[in-house]
Amino acid sequence: MRNTSSRPRSILNAVAMLVALAAAAPIASARAAECPRKDALGTSRVLEVDPATYPRVGLKSFPQTLPLQDKEVVLTFDDGPTPGPTDKVLAALSAECVRATFFMVGRGVSEHPEMVRRIARLGHTIGHHSWDHAFLDKLAPDAAEANIDRGIEAVESALHGTSSATPGTPFFRFPYFESSPDLLARLEKRGIAVFGADFWASDWIKMAPEEELKLLIGRLETLRKGIILLHDPRAQTAAMLPAFLRYLRDNRYRVVHIVPAAPKTVSEQSP
Repeated sequence: MRNTSSRPRSILNAVAMLVALAAAAPIASARAAECPRKDALGTSRVLEVDPATYPRVGLKSFPQTLPLQDKEVVLTFDDGPTPGPTDKVLAALSAECVRATFFMVGRGVSEHPEMVRRIARLGHTIGHHSWDHAFLDKLAPDAAEANIDRGIEAVESALHGTSSATPGTPFFRFPYFESSPDLLARLEKRGIAVFGADFWASDWIKMAPEEELKLLIGRLETLRKGIILLHDPRAQTAAMLPAFLRYLRDNRYRVVHIVPAAPKTVSEQSP
């Protein structure tokens, strides 16, 4: 009886393994063919970010930032997705085989869910930026957290078809960088890392792409590394980005792609 019952189980296990390998195959080949152009900037490494270790990062707002080496940058984009400018940003990133992080506003996500799925398919990280880009520090804490959760739910619904306030990617950026001690504590308790930035191109100010490029390069040359904040709905940023990526490539800067840390196993957790 034992031999008879184990045979179907072995067959089932083999089938399950084949299914898993088949599912993983497209991912593996996508990584292997990640950058067909040898002269492209590329993504130099992937950095796993654990909110328990890095609950708040970005020197413009907090005393701590990510552990980046000299001439390493993390590209982040806020406020999208917006058809048109975001498409151009994605094209520029793809041309240089670069992966970035997009902190998305829930209202725009609900209007353009197909763009959210496309950005995820391209391998970019999708973070959260509230439901409607409100000044969350001006709201009552419960109302502010509800606004954050509504934005998270929009992203989860677009990506997975199920609304949830538990983010698959526990990265959040406050609109206008306006947080409060209460909200920071709430997000830390929920295991959600809060991202500021180390510097930015001030692209919320209207300027020519060439002017924005000069401003951004000047700040980069001063700091030499860091989390960079840009806005993908801004046409001037979309127009400036290809030249900036070429500058990074020509001056031997390296792009770091941030992703959530893998969940800890039972043996890795503290007793």
